[in-house]
Amino acid sequence: MKRYPYILILGILLTAGCRQQRQQPPAGMPVADTPYKAAYAVKYTVNPKWADARLRKVVVDGNNSVFILTDKGVFRDFPGDIISKDLTYASLADKTAIDLCVQEETGYLYYLYSDRFLTNSHAGSICGHLTPDVYTAFAVNAGDDVLLVGDAGGALFRRSEKLADIPLPGGKLVRLYVYGKTFWYLTAGALYRLEGREWKTVYEGEGLTALAFSGDDIAVGTSDGYFMIDHSGRITAEKNNRLPVPAINGLLAVDGRYWFSSDDGAYVKCGDGYRYYAWQRWLNRKEVVDMAAGRDGELYLLTPTGLNKLAFRDETLSGKAASIQDDLRKYHLRYGFSMESRLVDPADPTSIQLVDSDNDGLWTSFYLGSQAFRYAVTGDPEAKRYVWESFEPFERLIAIHGIKGFSGRTFERTGYYVSDPRAWRPSPDPDWYWKGTTSTDEFVGYLFVAAVIDQFVAETQEEKKRVAGYVDAIMTHIITNDYYFIDYDGLPTLWGRWNPEYVNAFAPTQFDRRLNSALTITGLQLAYALTGKEIYLTEAYRMMKEHGYLENMKIPMKNIRYTTGFQHQGITMGEDWNHSDDEMAFLTYWVMYHYAFDEALKKEYAAMIADHWEIERPEQNALWNLLTYGTAGDIDLEPTIRYLREFPVDRRRYTVRNSHRKDLAFLPEDVHTNFRAQTTTELIPKGERPMNRHNANEFAIDGGRGGETCLAGDEYLLPYWLARYLKVIE
Repeated sequence: MKRYPYILILGILLTAGCRQQRQQPPAGMPVADTPYKAAYAVKYTVNPKWADARLRKVVVDGNNSVFILTDKGVFRDFPGDIISKDLTYASLADKTAIDLCVQEETGYLYYLYSDRFLTNSHAGSICGHLTPDVYTAFAVNAGDDVLLVGDAGGALFRRSEKLADIPLPGGKLVRLYVYGKTFWYLTAGALYRLEGREWKTVYEGEGLTALAFSGDDIAVGTSDGYFMIDHSGRITAEKNNRLPVPAINGLLAVDGRYWFSSDDGAYVKCGDGYRYYAWQRWLNRKEVVDMAAGRDGELYLLTPTGLNKLAFRDETLSGKAASIQDDLRKYHLRYGFSMESRLVDPADPTSIQLVDSDNDGLWTSFYLGSQAFRYAVTGDPEAKRYVWESFEPFERLIAIHGIKGFSGRTFERTGYYVSDPRAWRPSPDPDWYWKGTTSTDEFVGYLFVAAVIDQFVAETQEEKKRVAGYVDAIMTHIITNDYYFIDYDGLPTLWGRWNPEYVNAFAPTQFDRRLNSALTITGLQLAYALTGKEIYLTEAYRMMKEHGYLENMKIPMKNIRYTTGFQHQGITMGEDWNHSDDEMAFLTYWVMYHYAFDEALKKEYAAMIADHWEIERPEQNALWNLLTYGTAGDIDLEPTIRYLREFPVDRRRYTVRNSHRKDLAFLPEDVHTNFRAQTTTELIPKGERPMNRHNANEFAIDGGRGGETCLAGDEYLLPYWLARYLKVIE
């Protein structure tokens, strides 16, 4: 299916399309594949016995054990990423704690009950007996001082011995803190420090919600941003509310960085910006009620119903490729097609099912291409076997129906197809159905797979002939049928059209005119190179000279803009940008350039590719950067490496929302000035965006499919192995 509306990107008023002098390859290539830290989400399973428990507070003790205060008692972590009620100490298992804390420096776990506080450390010798139902919160400093507070007042103990009653300052407690053996009392209107047995006012303000201590600095969270003070209360940095979510409910200082929690996810300050960890990719629900840091740098984010961990692990690009490759081979191959999987039950990761889609061939071309470049780099016979394995369904798409040279979209066993049921037809074999309505998207996939197999994989005459016969059949069908794909009904498909009457009906301001011309010439070039048949050479030059296809291909991208008044079979075209066109163009550019008839054309093609890449650069798509580098010679190196490093191993298409964020600068939604629909001035990190294939806008900041589907991973494997082939990385 050729077009479906995604939010798209503008070439932000780039000095539109001016071709700079060709860049030299960046210094520092190839980039060494050194380990880097990558964030992984772990969502703990709650023991079904306690599924209705409300989780309130999380602490991590000195043994790196996680404990959770709930309305059903104290929970803890167990092997297998499970949380359940802690039954370790029988004497405590039937009791419900009011609060939990860990002692400053030692990390010893302390419990507060209605009538006592205690710890199991120090051989269980510390236990302070209390008047029942008075105290609701407590903290323990490194000097074994225990401060308890409640609505009626406070008390100070040393170990088990009560030292004094402590009057409370004015205002309702938000949270009690201990830092540097000192107790701090935060209300919505003020911050107090305990000096001796009296509270000293440190700072007065409004809407105070949280604190984090780091050296001499105190970060103060509010209902609208945060600011910095020193221990005397002097403001050292003014309030900043340009945050993902300015209403802060928790703060934590970890390794010199500040973490913030909110009712809509958590985020961390990184340099001048923030990394945002939100529902659904990172959290089991939006509201974060508490945070705690683990010993190995992991962060625990507690919601009312679940525990979530952010683990930061050493990762390499090659290790990621191996992991994704293994997962793809196990769970994403359907008859050799590389498939997005779906979960019949999104809550059950074992309910994986593979079903057909409109573009099984196109998506598979990414995986097949990755294995072709892998074979070119490594010579591994396994990669070669995988290429031919995935080429078989392409060949079967031509053979399954009996229409000479026509390729279907996909096939499935009779009675089990899913997408667009009206497009399916029985094959001569009663066990199988096939899907028609084939589009230009699929045609691009055919050209790309044939080219990379010919370039890197087909080594014998028999293998070369196999690929040539495949391309020859398709291109003969197209030429014979006046540059149309003719479907089972004897009519052209909706989008399989390269006829001059169709192509030149588009205005020069519509990209379809440029794109379809490029597809036509590329197919003819490839067919001529593979078969040597003169008709393909003759036809290519006829289309270029008589019908202006070469001039169409050279239309500057700065000329492509909002264009009204054009419809194709009731579908309005030209009034928005379709990122499927970018995908089709860049895959085609590889074939177009490497199979050019001569050096003069190759030079013109390089200029065309660079022209398109200029408006794509803000999206920082590694694949487009690498395809451009492998043809026109231009690349943005740092964004390419960053894309590969930030691509998530977890490829589920979770619901993602960023449009509410206050730290982003948004561009106007105006199709005249922002035709490519770039939503923000700066691209947010890959792990914070919706997971999409390469036919989507990298600036799409909201989206996802509720975690119901999972991408195959060829979206990463193709740019990774292409980068290896081009010696961008090693």
